[in-house]
Amino acid sequence: MTHSILSRALAVAGAAAIAVSLAACSPSTPTGDETAASSGYVTEGKLTIGTGEPAYYPWVIDDAPESGEGFEAAVAYAVAEQLGFAKEDVVWVRSTFDQAIAPGPKDFDFNLQQFSITDERKQSVDFSSPYYETTQVVITTATSKAASATSIADLQGLLIGAQTGTTSFTAIEQVIKPTAGAQVFNTNDDAKLALESGTVDAIVVDLPTAFYLTGVELTGGLIVGQLPQAEGTTGDQFGLVLPKDSPLTAKVSAAVDALRDSGKLQEIADQWLADAGSAPLLK
Repeated sequence: MTHSILSRALAVAGAAAIAVSLAACSPSTPTGDETAASSGYVTEGKLTIGTGEPAYYPWVIDDAPESGEGFEAAVAYAVAEQLGFAKEDVVWVRSTFDQAIAPGPKDFDFNLQQFSITDERKQSVDFSSPYYETTQVVITTATSKAASATSIADLQGLLIGAQTGTTSFTAIEQVIKPTAGAQVFNTNDDAKLALESGTVDAIVVDLPTAFYLTGVELTGGLIVGQLPQAEGTTGDQFGLVLPKDSPLTAKVSAAVDALRDSGKLQEIADQWLADAGSAPLLK
């Protein structure tokens, strides 16, 4: 190889090395996944919401959250709107209750299926501020003497039970004050069996359990009504579940807070949990 040829070869090699070096240093166009990761959303431009499989009435009507019908479906779309998403940009995925609150990556931006906010769960996932606080509800069956009750006074002469150590049990003692006292059970399942057998006339459970038991498990199950809050007690608070340390937690909480402050959350609750007459307030 002559000197001139060698010089040209070295020059070409040097230019190629510089080009490779510059290419390595130049910014690349981010992929959709990279952009989504930086924004905190599972998919850029979409809001991915998780719920149960199946999702039950009255939280989701006919197991179709995309309809926006049912309390939690309506809340989800209201939050989406607050975050700037159109209805067509909402994507629904399904998970079990336990999957949603387990540690690790998630395939949703937030999930809602009546998750009570607890310190223990906060170790594995984030919660938004609460979008709903449960009340205590009297349920019975169509053949029970409690089926015709329309007031607290109507319940006082009946046998009313609940799981011991619960807010439901406290509500019987402090709000209903039955003449026979509160009937004690170790679990809600025991209380339900006693109601089915006629051992008690009615039982008290929280609202989500009331809807589930009367709609799914009890033959001829009926909701008599909601009880006023017992003094010194609070109901379970439901929050939207997000992945642990999600960059969206503050935004989602701000959206929920805005809906609460505007009265929109109460409006949704009135539509799906009260206006239908499914759980009237007992006085």
